[in-house]
Amino acid sequence: MSLLVVGSVALDAIETPFGKVDRAIGGSATFFSCAARLLHPVQLVAVIGDDYPEEGLARLGRDGVDLAGLERAPGESFFWAGRYSFDFQDRETLETRLGVFAGFEPKVPEAFRDARYVFLGNIDPTLQLQVLDQVRSPTLVACDTMNFWIEGTRESLMRVLERTDVLLLNDAEARQLSGEWNVYKAARWIVRHGPRVVVVKQGEDGALLVEDGRIFAVPAYPLEELFDPTGAGDAFAGGFMGYLAHTDDVTPANLRRAMVYGAAMGSFAVERFSIERFEEISRDHVEARVGEIRALVDCDAGAGS
Repeated sequence: MSLLVVGSVALDAIETPFGKVDRAIGGSATFFSCAARLLHPVQLVAVIGDDYPEEGLARLGRDGVDLAGLERAPGESFFWAGRYSFDFQDRETLETRLGVFAGFEPKVPEAFRDARYVFLGNIDPTLQLQVLDQVRSPTLVACDTMNFWIEGTRESLMRVLERTDVLLLNDAEARQLSGEWNVYKAARWIVRHGPRVVVVKQGEDGALLVEDGRIFAVPAYPLEELFDPTGAGDAFAGGFMGYLAHTDDVTPANLRRAMVYGAAMGSFAVERFSIERFEEISRDHVEARVGEIRALVDCDAGAGS
């Protein structure tokens, strides 16, 4: 089943207490694709500038990522620079240059328009709507958003949510969107306004899946090394959507399984800078970590008779 992602492909400069990188491969569609491709082939739609390194394209386009929808435009690629605090709880944006991304108009290739599974990365809701007008009859549409769009383009975002099956966002964004302080009330408010499923990402506290009348929680994988959390949320989305596309099953039980794959991919993302960790692992590594996360909540695991 085809899996389409539309989002940003960027270059990042990241500084954390444990190192720094400059002009590293980043962007929402990048992290999503690198995680999802370990489970299912990906079709990518994005824009890059003429400064984007060929080596970066080779790394992004290998092993199951179709770059037919990646446009190269004259100008600078989207660039973001940020610095994280020692405990990774605070992030300071040092510089943002939109470059060619400022004029991005998503053009979904004809061969991609029958995609069964669609993920709308963290981009302007008006662009997300443009993508939805180009795809024909997807089985499931998921999208991401952020505080900037919630505050500045709320009307367009609410129109996106009316056409979305799954919304993925963090707990602060859920509170901002809904006006509810309690995260469970916030998620239920969102369900009443469009998506039938809300996934609330809570960092080191794991993630929640909220449907009408059902809640499922998946823990974060306990890591001993953490280098860069920049792409964790997008990698989570890649694992979640990649598993759904691979199994072609959107039942409540399978959505819960997909959450565990999302948690696994998010944990891999933070173990290295940029997409480095995804170049080191295979499907077997993913399945092993999924098993470890499941064991975290299995009260009978390792218990004697």
